[in-house]
Formats: sequence, structure tokens, C-alpha cells
Amino acid sequence: MTDLILDDVSYRYPSGAQALDGVSLQINAGERVALIGQNGSGKTTLARHLNGLLRPTSGRVLHDGMDVADRTVAQLARLVGLAFQDPDRQIFRGTVRGEVEFGPRNLGLRGGALRTAVDAALAEVGLEAEAATNPYDLGASRRKLLALASVQAMGTPVLVLDEPTTGQDLRGVEIVKRVIARATGAGRTVIAISHDMSFVAETFDRVVALRDGNVILDGTPASAFAEESWDALRSTYLEPPLPAVIGSRLGLGATPTDDALLAALAAGS
Repeated sequence: MTDLILDDVSYRYPSGAQALDGVSLQINAGERVALIGQNGSGKTTLARHLNGLLRPTSGRVLHDGMDVADRTVAQLARLVGLAFQDPDRQIFRGTVRGEVEFGPRNLGLRGGALRTAVDAALAEVGLEAEAATNPYDLGASRRKLLALASVQAMGTPVLVLDEPTTGQDLRGVEIVKRVIARATGAGRTVIAISHDMSFVAETFDRVVALRDGNVILDGTPASAFAEESWDALRSTYLEPPLPAVIGSRLGLGATPTDDALLAALAAGS
């Protein structure tokens, strides 16, 4: 499995915009990490450094001590699977099955191993009955699940998911949560960019908040959404999830359980 290190990473776009400014992070194998922050804070830029789509202007990105500067994007694709925010930017095959097969086939899977990986990924996102369907006959939310299945089937040590719950109903969000849980249960690392603070609080072990290309918070959901962190969150146009606000007011902390909230509300009624 893969440990990731960003060592004083900065990145400036050709336009001159400074997207990352000396970011240093270590993400251990098997962690569930959420990247949060306003649009333009550096989240997607950071994520695209992990699979070599972008290379640091200065600093280093390491996979288990290996500098990504020494590897091609194709080589890094064996380590990091990336599901874009807009699935239509990565879907191009004529069938759902063909789309999910593409990544693992390029990584060398064949025969029964390929079928098993594809079948499992389709079942995880509830698309097994749509295997022969053209992806563009699916609705937008199901195309997003298809993109998730495509990177899941690759079996990479690291999954990077850009806004995975956008456009999903409650069932879709639960599917995304299950995929993440199974991936990390198998020792894989999951890094997600998200503006959905409830999803972040309920799903991830670690929250990293960025503002103007800098890390301003890095800790557990309980610390990131604690009242003392609210000003930092609001500085990047984020609000703590409602349970964190209620939990703080009732003295239950930033990540209260549903049972604790109900008990406290009943006691006060």
C-alpha cells in the first residue's frame, strides 16, 4: 500500500495564478481524507499532483518514497485512480461494462480476473443490470456512479474522488459511502474533495481544509468541526454541518451520534 507525502509543494499555473503555496502533508495508507475549501482554494490542484497530471513548480510529491517526477502519468495510474467531478470528462466507451473494463484492462487484467473486478464494481454501485447500456442513456447521477465504478475496478492503492456526492440522492450518497468503506477496509487510501460537510463528517477520519493554496486545518472531523474551528471554516466560505452546531450548543461535541442528539433534545423538551 502507498503512503503519500507532499513536501513543501507549490504550484503556479501558466497564467501566473498561485494555486498551492508550500503545502506539506503526509497521508498514510488506508486513511480516509477529505479535502475541503472554497472553489479555487487548491483542492483539485493538489489532487492532480497525486497522479502526475500536474507537477510541482517547487517541492516534491512522494509515493512510498518514490518521487512522482521520476514516473509517467501512465505509471502513476497504477497507483492512483481519479474520478473527476464531471463524469462526462472521462466517460467515452459505448457501454457501461466497456467503460468499467477500460481502466483495469489497461493495467493488465484479463480473463476471469477482469470479469470479477468489473462485476464487483458494477454491483457496488448498482449498475449490474445496465452493463450493456450506453453510458449517456444513464442520468447524470448514475454516470457519476459509473465513473466511481470505473476507478474502483482498477484496484489502485489510492482513490481520489472529486465531489463524489454531487447530484446524488440519499441512496446514491449511501452507495458512495459503502464504496469508500469497502476500499479502506481493503487497505486502500481514499481522498475526496467535497463541499458536503455532513458527508465529510460522517465518512472521513481526517479533514484537511485549504484556503488560497495553504492548509488551514488538518485533523479529525471532531476537531475540524469543533466550535473553535468555525471561524477558519467560514474564512473559506464553509459552514460546519448542522449536527456539529447542535452538538456544540448541547455540549455533545462536533460529531454527536443520532441517539445522543435525540436523547438531548428529548430531555430539553
